[in-house]
Amino acid sequence: MAEEYILECEGISKAFGGTQALKDVEFHLKKGEVHALLGENGAGKSTLMKCIIGLHKQDSGTITFEGKPYFVKDPADAIKKGISMIHQELNPEPHLSIAESIFLNREDTRGPFLNKKLTNAKTEKILEEFGFKEEATTLMEDLTLAEAQMVEIIRAVSCNARVIIMDEPTSSLDSEETERLFTTIRGLKEKGVAIIYISHRMEEIFEICDTVSIFRDGTYVGTRAMGEVSREDLISMMVGRKIGNVFPKTDCEIGDVVFRVEGLTGKGFTDISFEVHAGEILGFSGLVGSGRSETMRAIFGLDPLESGKLYLEGKEIKIKDPYEAVKLGIAMVNEDRKDFGLCLHRSIRENISLPNLSKHQKGLFLNQSRERREVEEVSKKLTVKAASIESEAYSLSGGNQQKVVLSKWIMANPKVLILDEPTRGVDVGAKSEIHALMCQFAAQGMAIIMISSELPEVMGMSDRLLIYHEGRINGEILREEILSGTVDQKVILEKEFGGK
Repeated sequence: MAEEYILECEGISKAFGGTQALKDVEFHLKKGEVHALLGENGAGKSTLMKCIIGLHKQDSGTITFEGKPYFVKDPADAIKKGISMIHQELNPEPHLSIAESIFLNREDTRGPFLNKKLTNAKTEKILEEFGFKEEATTLMEDLTLAEAQMVEIIRAVSCNARVIIMDEPTSSLDSEETERLFTTIRGLKEKGVAIIYISHRMEEIFEICDTVSIFRDGTYVGTRAMGEVSREDLISMMVGRKIGNVFPKTDCEIGDVVFRVEGLTGKGFTDISFEVHAGEILGFSGLVGSGRSETMRAIFGLDPLESGKLYLEGKEIKIKDPYEAVKLGIAMVNEDRKDFGLCLHRSIRENISLPNLSKHQKGLFLNQSRERREVEEVSKKLTVKAASIESEAYSLSGGNQQKVVLSKWIMANPKVLILDEPTRGVDVGAKSEIHALMCQFAAQGMAIIMISSELPEVMGMSDRLLIYHEGRINGEILREEILSGTVDQKVILEKEFGGK
């Protein structure tokens, strides 16, 4: 092993049944570098990381860490040896406090008893260093997804890891929290900590990473210094093809108002009014916690409304729960597809059919032949890649899971489709496909509401853009203003932070 490398993987292969997830791949990580790992979903990135932290055992190949052969039994063993991973899909224990979560399995004791006072004091000091405003005694269930992700990052740092794997670490963070994370990463670099950074957000890769390695279809494509490659180079290496337009927005004929809200007030938002037309993609941007998602949850009947009115095709409607919303023709793709969008251990067919069972009923029984035919049609239309519609949802890549969620609502033929972070955690190829599908739906006359924390995405895909700040709408941007250059990311960010 070259002395400069802290971690080196050579000839790693891993198969699951007849599927070859990794084929003789290599990966080299230097001490104190931020090394991006890129590839479409299913390229093998996560499989290699799981081999490194002990969730999988490679079939062949060697891993060397700090100059010595590296073997671990499980993630806890990896943490003891100095390698920690922050997963994209968080599973925090809700009834633990922040302090208990950070020092889990490393608790302070006084004789046979836990010394919670000391643990809380140590946690308060760490939280202050990170600029984290919550108390050490706050329960994890009371945190937002973004805050829970920051706690995981703080926990990894506090374990004195020499290598930290970050899987989509900013997927739930707003721009301010992302910048705070980058400051932390730069501080870790100065201390010699090496970071493997997995993200589909290209602008982040170029801002924070020193080196990038690309995987495709379970194989190693190559490693480049960030200063030597362009965005187009990386996309071409990742997908093996050119993607001409990252945001393939097509102009559709904008029709009549389909959905309108007046003076909506609820938990996290106040006096919200807007309308969306047939064929229109209405974008919502704002910092995490600004009230965008909270508004949509209330519209869909997931949370109560305190006041305000909803109108669908000119008629006032009341929505008491999601079932009522779907019956009226309003569908919502939640930002957390695994908890709220999919039954992971059910088949693709069952997931797509679930909200559409009444369409497939024949008396008291399910018309299974019609169900299969229609599920096959919609999954083919949305290019869901799987062995069959009987494949379980958990076995799919992130992009294909998101297409399954979209498929079940498209089969319901909604008048209004709400998309909350529709491309969160999916690769650049799947992202482009989902954007193209959004344009297809709009062209068919559907009214689409899209929430995104990625400014390039929400700017590139919206016909109009509404900007949230602290629970209120703080501006409206037209597509023409973005295309002409009158409005750029800086202008929108200023509005997100409360500027005029």
